[in-house]
Parts: sequence; structure tokens; C-alpha cells
Amino acid sequence: MPLTDARLIEVAERVAEVPGVVGIVLGGSRARGAHAPDSDTDVGLYYRSPLDVDGLDRLAKSIAGPAAMVTAPGGWGPWVDGGGWLKIDGNAVDWIYRDLDRVQAVWADAERGRFGFHVQSGHPLGFPDFAYVGELALSRILVDHTGELTEAQSRMREYPPKLAEALVAALWEADFLIAVARKAVSRADSAYVAGCLFRVIGVCAHALHGAAREWLINEKGAVAAAAALPGAPDRFRERVDQAFGSLDGDPLRLTAAIDTAADLVLDTADACAMMIR
Repeated sequence: MPLTDARLIEVAERVAEVPGVVGIVLGGSRARGAHAPDSDTDVGLYYRSPLDVDGLDRLAKSIAGPAAMVTAPGGWGPWVDGGGWLKIDGNAVDWIYRDLDRVQAVWADAERGRFGFHVQSGHPLGFPDFAYVGELALSRILVDHTGELTEAQSRMREYPPKLAEALVAALWEADFLIAVARKAVSRADSAYVAGCLFRVIGVCAHALHGAAREWLINEKGAVAAAAALPGAPDRFRERVDQAFGSLDGDPLRLTAAIDTAADLVLDTADACAMMIR
């Protein structure tokens, strides 16, 4: 049986009592109403250091049993940060740490049009720092005794125009990657071409979301999300599938895949120019 709102808030109120915790949100697909019946429940724990990890661990075990475990901040990597895996009333619940001061710093950068994709396990494109902002903007606040999350969310729901412009301008990298991918064709290096094209498509997906002023916070589903945007290039998802379906050691097929991706880059640039006006 899925967790009820009352149960979520009950647990969130207890978590909010742990020293260092500022507020709690429901995130992920469940916050957006896009979840499947078996989707995990993602709960964001916004904190300021020092976070009482031992107290959080004791609480997790009291709620979810001795198998529950939590990490220290940074335990899952520099950008995913840390958190815990729990089973609450038979439901998979992920606690995900977010340093509120760091989120605010990323927001300040986004407002200036500064962003980066950072090396992080599990994120082959790289973790987009502005995902921190999108996560809070798209979340549902469960506990916010200080009002800080509510105030920040109200600002972050308006997509920064300079970030939109910067993500569209970053399409230069897609053009560059197309050029370097072509150099691998004579060597039949399908792995290198695949790596280049993966990043090409990721850059295009983020550019389209920026132009549309829509937050994109996850690589998984990014192509489908980009294809669904009003004004996206025609048959965006199908053409991506076509490009990746042509990746083998045959130089002619590699060239065809790169040509398909190159056309997508051109169409993405045109679509962004229309959307960002």
C-alpha cells in the first residue's frame, strides 16, 4: 500500500527534529505526479552543516528497522551528496541530502548564466549543478518550519533567462563533438562515436529545456522529455533512436549515425532560436 500524505508528513516532522535539518520535501516523479505504481519515494533532506548523521541513522532504524542505513554528507559523491535507503510500510523511500547553502550558491550562478556538468558516478553526461535548483522548484514541501524552502522555491520556479541563454549557447559543444566523432569513423571506433553522440544528444536536450524555460533534472528520460516540449524538432526521439541504432563497426553506418545527429543539432538550434525569442 503506498505511503499516504499523512504518513509522509508524520515521518518528515520527525526527520526535521534532527539537528542540522532545515526542511523536508517530496521530490522526484511523485512530486510531479509522473510516477509509476512501483516508483521509489524520493524525499529531499535540506540541511546545514553539521548534520547529526548519528541521530538521523537512529531515527531511520526506528522507522524502517535495522536494515535502514544512512550516509554522511558526500557519501554518495560530491554532487549526489548522500542520504539513505529505507523501507517504510513496505515502500522504498530514498532520503537525499541537499546542502541548502550550496543550493543557494548554485541558484546565484544560474541567475548569472553559469553552470557545469560535473563528474559523478551514475551520471554519464555529468551532474548538472542547476539540477539542485530544478529539484527544489519542482518539489512539494512537506516541512519548512523556518520558511526558507518556501521562500527559495518561490524564486526558483521562475527559470533564469541567463541560464536559458547559456544552455542554448552551449550547443557549440554539440557541433564540436560531431566533428571529432567523424575522425573516429576511419578507425571503426563505434564506442568513441557512441560516447560523442550521447553527449551531443544530452547537450541538445538541455538546450531545448533551457529555451523552453523548463527544468531538466535527470538524464533518464531526457530524450522523451525534450521530444515532448512544444516546438521541439520534429520526431526528435525517433531520430535519436535511429542514430544509436546505426552504431556498429561499419564506417558507412557510423557516418549515417553522425549525419543524423548533425541534422538534429541543426534542428535543435533552429528550435531554440524560435522558443527563446
